[in-house]
Amino acid sequence: MKINHIPMTVSGLEKLQTELKYLKNKIRPKIISEIAKAREYGDLKENAEYHSAREEQSFCEGRIKEIENKLSYSQIIDVTKITNTGKVIFGATVTVLNLKINKEFTYCIVGDEESDLKKNFISINSPIARGLIGKKKEEVVSIKTPRGNVGYRILDIQHK
Repeated sequence: MKINHIPMTVSGLEKLQTELKYLKNKIRPKIISEIAKAREYGDLKENAEYHSAREEQSFCEGRIKEIENKLSYSQIIDVTKITNTGKVIFGATVTVLNLKINKEFTYCIVGDEESDLKKNFISINSPIARGLIGKKKEEVVSIKTPRGNVGYRILDIQHK
């Protein structure tokens, strides 16, 4: 069986580790306490507090397992430790000019888990990121979008 590694930036790793620590050290004990308190109310079949706490426990444990799994398969890529060749790579922050609407956009190329378009973090698997990877400053790339091909000129590449 081939193991697929999940590319992740250092900040993405830290974010997941912080969430995992919070779930294990704060949320899990709180839920256990709620379950114990709800059991004191008697009959568990009709105990809404008990069922609510158990449902919350199930969600929490599922998220803990999900994070632990992602961390076990993660491949941490620290862009600051990679020699800057002037090309767009995973973890780079890229400023592009959309030639169709003459508007600049800045994106950071990250793993799927970290992507957040509102913060301009785009997944390495997105069409824009795939089109930019390996290109240099001032190159023009054509990206296939639902509204047709769009040209982008690479204005700046930062490895931070």
